[in-house]
Amino acid sequence: MSIVFFGELMLRLSPPGRELLLQTPKLKVNVGGAEANVATGLACLGHKVRMISAVSDNPLGGAVIGELRRRGVDTSTVVSEAGRLGLYFLTPGAGLRASEVVYDRAYSVFAQRDASSWDWDALLEGATRLHLSGITPALGHNTAAAAIAAAEAAGARGIPVSFDGNYRAKLWESWDSDPKAVLTQLIGHADLLFGNHRDISLLLGREFSGDGADRRREAAEAAFAAFPKLQTIANTARHVDDADSHRVSARVDTRAGGYQTDEVLIAGIVDRIGAGDAFAAGVLHGLIESKGDAKAAAHAGLALTALKHSLPGDASLFTRADLAAFDEGGLDVRR
Repeated sequence: MSIVFFGELMLRLSPPGRELLLQTPKLKVNVGGAEANVATGLACLGHKVRMISAVSDNPLGGAVIGELRRRGVDTSTVVSEAGRLGLYFLTPGAGLRASEVVYDRAYSVFAQRDASSWDWDALLEGATRLHLSGITPALGHNTAAAAIAAAEAAGARGIPVSFDGNYRAKLWESWDSDPKAVLTQLIGHADLLFGNHRDISLLLGREFSGDGADRRREAAEAAFAAFPKLQTIANTARHVDDADSHRVSARVDTRAGGYQTDEVLIAGIVDRIGAGDAFAAGVLHGLIESKGDAKAAAHAGLALTALKHSLPGDASLFTRADLAAFDEGGLDVRR
């Protein structure tokens, strides 16, 4: 029995340190992919997870599969086929210079695979939850249809679905997409949504007038009213002072009410890419361990996203011991 993740697996290429892209002829390589990042985060916390995806049948695809296996992710439902692996390039930010992403994922094996090629009867066997994100349907007609089919198949089998909005305008705008229609259909199958008031505004076509926690609760109540299956909404609020210093709080809303953490200062940021995926992994971990307690989920999500900012690469690699140490506080060397 495993939590199952469906999405694209990629490689991230970035210059060393805080250099601009190709400032010197060197690039660092990391395994990426939003859903895989959440899977990795949960695997490192001791949960059984399985990835559903398609990669190129060459050394690049093989390297991605090998890295996920080393991290404890079951890759038995990742297929290798002829074609290319999706890439993206990251120029890390510094000071008042923001990070920048360049996508090179068009016509990847995953994006090109026909939606009918996924056998959801077999792929969802033994699944305790299906996790999807808004990145998968943003890639094109094939992946949008596949994500909807996956969510429908899970719903038909009584498998809960979690969905991370992960809105990527550059991807949606690259084809004749209708993000509102597609995302509305997907979230209609979800019991757990990772998204904030801006995501909900996009879906419902309305603005929320409150401020801070009040606005987030107003948006959550509107989403609960619009989506009958939805039971939990989780998100973070981030205030960016500069590329190296952010202030972050976490919130989890249920139909009965909401819980919001205090804001924490995250300074000396090493890498913020994947911090949202780490938050999702932390919230899922907290909900599982606490049997649905919003406060426990919010604190676990905040802890894992805060820790992820200290780690190069896309995925959280922290353990339960790391979460416990974070909760205890104290930043001196642990000996």
